Amino acid sequence: MTDSYAERYTASLMNTFGPPKLVLARGEGAHVWDVGGNEYVDLLGGIAVNALGHAHPALIEAVTGQLGTLGHISNFFTSGPQVELAEKLLALLGKAPGEGKVFFTNSGTEANEAAFKLTRRTGRTQVVVAEGSFHGRTMGALALTSKEAYRAPFEPLPGDVTFVPYGDAAALAAAVSGATAAILLEPIQGEAGVVVPPDGYLAAARAVADEHGALLWLDEIQSGMGRTGEWFAHDPAVRPDIVTVAKGLGGGFPIGACIGLGDAGTLLEPGNHGTTFGGNPVACAAALAVIRTIEDEDLLEHVTVLGHKLRDGLAADPRVTEVRGAGLFVGLDLSADASADVAAAAQRAGFIVNNPTPRRIRLAPPLVLAEDDVNAFLAAWPGILDEAMGAES
Repeated sequence: MTDSYAERYTASLMNTFGPPKLVLARGEGAHVWDVGGNEYVDLLGGIAVNALGHAHPALIEAVTGQLGTLGHISNFFTSGPQVELAEKLLALLGKAPGEGKVFFTNSGTEANEAAFKLTRRTGRTQVVVAEGSFHGRTMGALALTSKEAYRAPFEPLPGDVTFVPYGDAAALAAAVSGATAAILLEPIQGEAGVVVPPDGYLAAARAVADEHGALLWLDEIQSGMGRTGEWFAHDPAVRPDIVTVAKGLGGGFPIGACIGLGDAGTLLEPGNHGTTFGGNPVACAAALAVIRTIEDEDLLEHVTVLGHKLRDGLAADPRVTEVRGAGLFVGLDLSADASADVAAAAQRAGFIVNNPTPRRIRLAPPLVLAEDDVNAFLAAWPGILDEAMGAES
């Protein structure tokens, strides 16, 4: 980061993220370059956002073409891309138009805000959520997020939220009652460091929800849209009532969606909720381009194959105690609290990774990541750990 940009950033932007690690100038595929001309392999993908990497021709064509045709129109009107995207998202969830309905937003937290309000339309208020969850930073979504450091400065938050241990079906069953509006779960927890629940956990949640007449709400904001090698991380046999998506949906163009399935799609009525930019034809065209490219380039299979290679390679070092995830959604635990040092050493070696906890590393690279990039990272990995942790084994 140049001194000039560092000083100007500090002087002109709110300090909500801490100092930037780099000033980036351009990107291509899974690679980015900083203003000094240094190249990095982007293994974070804007936190699971850049599904097609940087400057993908299909995304550029979709955005520029749509903006040159019809830009913002407000939600007094609709457009072809908006309707086509809603139909496509329902189809990816195995539903036909009429079997579910979509509310478009600008981000994941706004998708969860819409879903949170939707649950209140059941006439119940309690939402049962998992410990380790992250659902956003707006006030409603923050109330559903478990991390104390995020929540405490802004309390009191919207109430009647009960937290239970993630993956513990018995604890979930004990917390849900006839007062529960919804159970909210991530099929794979992202912010916690890519945590995968035990087999059968989501099916058990479905059964508990059915027993008490509650909704099952799955937050697929990080895990959805091909990230795991499937369109969604949850087992299609598990029937959610609400699915929220964002991040990879627009491939870098801001868009999110709250998808209500079955009767849940009709709970919000005119005047209950709104958005200025959600469903914008440009954002919807971008999302359609992302989905079509994933289909046309067979990226789900690519993600599955490359993900196996990446996870196996990372696990080979004894300083890595556990590797989790699916597809290109990867979390690993280190043998010491050194994740910040590992992330810094990786950056010096030309790789961008994320350290969500002191001992965990998270990877969520573009779905177009090349095998050569995985090979290069795995070759550099032992040296990165040597620099950050020493040669303990």
